[in-house]
Amino acid sequence: MEKYLQSCNSEFWREVFKAELDYILHHLKGAKDVLSVGCGPAIIETGLAEHGFSVTGFDISKEALDHAPDGIRTVVGSAAKMNFSDRSFDAVIYVASLQFIEGYKQAIKETARVLRSAGKLLVMLLNPQSEFFKEKTKNPSSYVNKIKHVDLKKIQKSILGYFSIETEYFLGIKKTEIFQSRDSKLASLYIIKGIKKQ
Repeated sequence: MEKYLQSCNSEFWREVFKAELDYILHHLKGAKDVLSVGCGPAIIETGLAEHGFSVTGFDISKEALDHAPDGIRTVVGSAAKMNFSDRSFDAVIYVASLQFIEGYKQAIKETARVLRSAGKLLVMLLNPQSEFFKEKTKNPSSYVNKIKHVDLKKIQKSILGYFSIETEYFLGIKKTEIFQSRDSKLASLYIIKGIKKQ
């Protein structure tokens, strides 16, 4: 965890987190109560809280949540069985976390349950077609090699059962260069934006 936190403080990752945060802020307009599933040490979530959102960071790892700032509400638990009441949140986000969840279909079902009517979903998926992803997989110790699901279309199909969606590629990364790109070979993320079906 300490090594991960050190890398998060590098200029490269700070720039990535800022780009992700800016994207999320734009999408979450009108929402107040936000659940972030698989938030880890709550770096992005801290930024959301600073912009006035009421954020709950949710993760299976107590160790990761122990590193979250005091101002963020954190809850330890499984995404497949969320310990929240029905219709508790205006928005749920997964920042590069859904692909690491074994039972992602159940997690999506739970997401729909805890969202209010017409609630927002934002899922940032690592794009296996991208140069960034392919480079990362060459390193045996990379977090990318812990991914359980690389078929983005299957994930998207599961989400469509509960949400009306829009999709796009986002955030070009080449080596340490970060730039705007919607090109599936260059964009590190595939984003699914959803509105809960009535």
